[in-house]
Amino acid sequence: MRKTLFLTLLITTLTISALSQKKSTTVTRPEQEFIFKPLTELKTTSVKNQARTNTCWCFATTSFIESELIRMGKGEYDLSEMYIIRYNYVDRLRDNYLRQGKGNTEEGGQSHDWMKIFAESGIVPDEVYNGLNYGSATHNHGEMNSILTAVAETAVDRKNESPQYKSIVESILDTYLGTVPESFTYKGVIYTPESFAQSLGINPDDYIEITSLTHFPFYTLGVLEVPDNWRMKNFFNVPINELIEIMDYAQNNGYTVNWDGDVSEPGFSHKKGVALFPESNLSQEMRQKGYENFTTTDDHLMHVTGISKDQNGTKYYITKNSWGPESNSFGGYLNISENYVRAKTLFIMVHKNSIPPAIRAKLGL
Repeated sequence: MRKTLFLTLLITTLTISALSQKKSTTVTRPEQEFIFKPLTELKTTSVKNQARTNTCWCFATTSFIESELIRMGKGEYDLSEMYIIRYNYVDRLRDNYLRQGKGNTEEGGQSHDWMKIFAESGIVPDEVYNGLNYGSATHNHGEMNSILTAVAETAVDRKNESPQYKSIVESILDTYLGTVPESFTYKGVIYTPESFAQSLGINPDDYIEITSLTHFPFYTLGVLEVPDNWRMKNFFNVPINELIEIMDYAQNNGYTVNWDGDVSEPGFSHKKGVALFPESNLSQEMRQKGYENFTTTDDHLMHVTGISKDQNGTKYYITKNSWGPESNSFGGYLNISENYVRAKTLFIMVHKNSIPPAIRAKLGL
């Protein structure tokens, strides 16, 4: 009888403990509990779908530039992500060859990749080059990427980027994405990709990438040691409080923000339209620890277009994703809490004029 009573008490205690533990570690709440009130909402274009590609960097940066064109009074454009992606493939295969096969031949990238292609090769509207040349209604680069990687490995093994190799790479890109037009007509005007880019009035030098880490000094430039930064570009570095200040100043002055960060946390739920981070003591040291133990990773680029608060007064950033408008009940958007942004931001890209003057001075801009 004593054994039975003891076992009953033990099972009851463990059950209560387990239920209590489960409740205390739950990060997300049901979607219907949130009532989001926008504080700022900046104009942007429609939500796109990167589908079965790892090209969020391009979709987010394209959306960011499209919002810049709206802000500048240029009107609404639907620019071609696949045009940028095509040229980026050529660049990264060249980089991989020069690194003797130790480069990054995958699809990922960062905001500066977009800017470099735009500056060197221009851009076209999506209606001119949608990159769907393989009988699919949505993007799918799995087969193309596998073939390109195999061809790239052959060039490295042979220690020779032959003319045939270069022609094969171009042929693969033509087959899957389509041939790049030398010229095209858009709204009654004949353009080349370069002249169309010039007509937009976007100056790549106006756009700054900013991180917040401690392994190189604040207010200096340093490299982010992540695979998608295969160009080894430098980023400006500021304390996390100032990075938040930049994001808020930008939003309150009509500028959107391109955001890159870790979306692997339990509190990130695109389906529920929210990203939460449970801890409130988010120090600079905690951020650095996450970067150095690889729990804060370079996962995903998205486009911040506003600020909101929920019914409890918690602050969020309204964020446009590139997983399609039907991907959640928020039309493809989600609200990322300030705590999540503080903990899990890898970098942002902003127009230099959207940086508070005091911080700009510290950065020498």
